[in-house]
Amino acid sequence: MKKQTAGREQLGDLAPKFAELNDDVLFGEIWSREELLSPRDRSMITIAGLFGKGIVDGPFESHIRLGKEHGITKTEIVEVITHLAFYCGWPLAWKAFPIVQKVYSEDGKES
Repeated sequence: MKKQTAGREQLGDLAPKFAELNDDVLFGEIWSREELLSPRDRSMITIAGLFGKGIVDGPFESHIRLGKEHGITKTEIVEVITHLAFYCGWPLAWKAFPIVQKVYSEDGKES
């Protein structure tokens, strides 16, 4: 997995400790424990967690993109959101699907 730098890039001057924890602990130590849970599974769980909390904006889109990189197909993420809609909220699915469409159609490959 590539080294995460978004925390330092976006918040390094304002909240350097938070940026460090984001980049080095969350995306460094936690996400790198691939022997316990694959990056693909971590992405699926993170997407579901964000959706469940009603967060279907910037972080959600970033994790949809990361999930795609980790091998989650468009068909799978559509099924995840459809399933979660019944547990977390139908309107959230309506907000989430355009993000999925955007991410999975960016490179012309919708897999």
